[in-house]
Amino acid sequence: MKTRFLLKACALLLAALLALPLAGLAQDALPAAPGQMPDTLRILLTYPSVTTQADIELRGVYTADIGGVTMLFPFGSEITVLLIGEQLYIDYAGMRLGAGTELILTRFHNDNGEENGLRFYGISALYEGDLALRVTNGVIRMILSIGVEDYLLGVVPYEMNDSFPLEALKAQAVAARTYAVRKALNSPNGEYHLSDTTNDQVFRGRLYEHTRAGQAVQETAGVCAFYNGELATCYYGSSNGGQTELTENQWGGTDETGYLDMRDDPYDLENPKSVVKSAYLRMTSYAPEDTPYALRALITEALQEALTERGYDPAPESLRIDAITNVSVDTPKFAAPSRLYTMFHITFSYSARTRTDPISITAGILADEIEISLFTAVPSPTPTSVSAFADTYAPTQTPAPTPTPEPIYGMFEPAEGEVTLSFPIFPDAEAALGLSINQYDNELWTVTETVDSFIVEARRYGHGVGMSQYGAERMAGQYGYSYTDILDFYYPGAALMRYANTETVLPGISTVFTRQADPPPSPTPRPTLMPATGAATEGQWYVRVANIGENSWLNLRAEPNLSADILMLLFKDQRLLVLERAPQEGWLHVKTDVIEGYVMEEFTEKE
Repeated sequence: MKTRFLLKACALLLAALLALPLAGLAQDALPAAPGQMPDTLRILLTYPSVTTQADIELRGVYTADIGGVTMLFPFGSEITVLLIGEQLYIDYAGMRLGAGTELILTRFHNDNGEENGLRFYGISALYEGDLALRVTNGVIRMILSIGVEDYLLGVVPYEMNDSFPLEALKAQAVAARTYAVRKALNSPNGEYHLSDTTNDQVFRGRLYEHTRAGQAVQETAGVCAFYNGELATCYYGSSNGGQTELTENQWGGTDETGYLDMRDDPYDLENPKSVVKSAYLRMTSYAPEDTPYALRALITEALQEALTERGYDPAPESLRIDAITNVSVDTPKFAAPSRLYTMFHITFSYSARTRTDPISITAGILADEIEISLFTAVPSPTPTSVSAFADTYAPTQTPAPTPTPEPIYGMFEPAEGEVTLSFPIFPDAEAALGLSINQYDNELWTVTETVDSFIVEARRYGHGVGMSQYGAERMAGQYGYSYTDILDFYYPGAALMRYANTETVLPGISTVFTRQADPPPSPTPRPTLMPATGAATEGQWYVRVANIGENSWLNLRAEPNLSADILMLLFKDQRLLVLERAPQEGWLHVKTDVIEGYVMEEFTEKE
C-alpha cells in the first residue's frame, strides 16, 4: 500500500513538472497564425425568445439610423422594439418612431471604463456587441455582432463549468475559439456565423462572476488549433464514456481531419462526474418484481410462442426469472478498437404460471332476453314535479359500478433448462434496462459480475468526438496537466498558433454627438419703466417710446442733437409727457416724473 502511494505521488509530481514548461511556452513561443482572425462574429440569438417585442437596456453608448436620421442613445437608455404588422417601431423616452423592417443598434467606444453592451429584460448577462433586429417570417430575428474574445466570455462558462480547473477551461477556450473562427471564415457572407444553441456552441452573454473562465479566455487570447496549416474543427462533448469516437462513425462521410482518432480515455472513464447509468440484475430471484418489469416484458415477448404452447400466461406478470447465469454484450458497430457494442445477451432459468379470467354472467344471453340486469340497480321513478312545501328533495342516486373480478392465477412452475436470448442494445435492451443517455444511440456498454449480481453500465453523454470535458477536468485537476497537454491528447497532430490583434476596436463617437449644446441665454430682465403722471396742459401731450426692438432703447439727450450728452436710456413703451416741439426739426422736449430731456420724434407714438 505504501509503495503504491509513493509511486502515485511520484507520477503526479512528474506530470506537474512536465506541464509547467508547456504552459509557459503556450503564451510566449506559439507561432503566428496565418491570415487574420475575423473582427466580429455574427451570432443568431434564440435566447431570450423574442417574437414581437424586445425590451433592452443599453449599458453603453449606442446609435441607430431611424427614418434617415441618426439617433444617439446615452448610457443607461431603456428602449422597446415592437413588431406591429410588418414594421418595427422603437419606443424611447415617450416617443414611438417607425424603424422599417430592420433596426441596427451600433455600439461605440466607452472612455469611462464602465461596462459596454446591452441587456435584455429579465436577463442579467451583458451582450457586448452591436444588435441587428430584423423582421423575418413574421417575428423579430436578433443577430449580435461581437468580437471573438468577447463572444468566448459568454461561451466558455456555459460549455464548461466555471468551477473546473483553469487549465481545463483554457483547453475549452481554445477549442471553442477554433470552432467559431473556422465557421466565420468559411461563411463570411452569411447572415450569421453561429447560433447560440448546442447546434454550434451555447452562448448566453457575459456574467462578471465567471472570473475563472474569463481568465482562461484572456490567457489564451488568439490561440487556435491548426492542422496542415488550416484551422481544425475542434469538436468536444461532455463525456465520451472512456473512448473517443471518429467523425465518420458519428456523422458518416470520410474522415479527413487527421487529428481526431479513436482511443481509450482513462481520464473520462475514471472521473466520478462522468455520466453513467446502471442496471442491477440479481443472479437469484424469488419474486417477479426482482427483475425489472420492462426486461420481463421484452423476454415474454420473445418467449410468447413457447409460453402459449405450454399453457402459460405470456404476460410479464406471470414470468419469474429464477436465476441469471450469464450476461454479456458484444458485436461492435464499427471496426476495432471500437467498443460501441450492439448486442445484449442474457442466459437465465425461469418459472411461469397460468391465468384464468372470470366469465361475465351475461355471456351468451341475447340482449332481448334480459329484462333486469343482476348488476344494475333499478332507478326510482323521476318525479314530474316537486311541491313548493316539501321539506327535502333527494335526486335519483347513481348506483356504484360493480368491480371487475380479478383474474385467477396458478402457481409458478419452473420451466426445464436454461434459455439464452439476444437483443439489439439499441433500442430494445436500452429501453428495457432504462440505460438511455443520448439521442445518438451510441452509449458504451459494459457488464461487471459481482457476488450476487450482474451490473450493466452505459456511458457517454454527447457524440464522443474530440475533447471530453470531464476528461479534461480530470487531466487538469487530478494529474496537473496543462491545457496544451489536454489539447494534444484529444487532438493529436494538431498544432497551436496564435492570432495577433485580438482586441475589439470600437469606433469613437462623432463630434456631432459629443459637442454639448450651450445653455440657452437667460433673458435680460426688463427694466421697470419710469412713472409719468403729470397733467398735460394746453399744447402738451403724451407719447410712448415705439418703433424699437423689445430689448433695444432710445437715448434721452441733454440737447436736441445727436452729439449731446445721453442722460438716460429709455425702453419700449416708456410714457413721456411732451412739453413742446424743439426748434430743431424732428426732436421733442419731454419729461417724466423723474427726468427731463430730448428724444427723436420718429421713435415715439402719440397716445
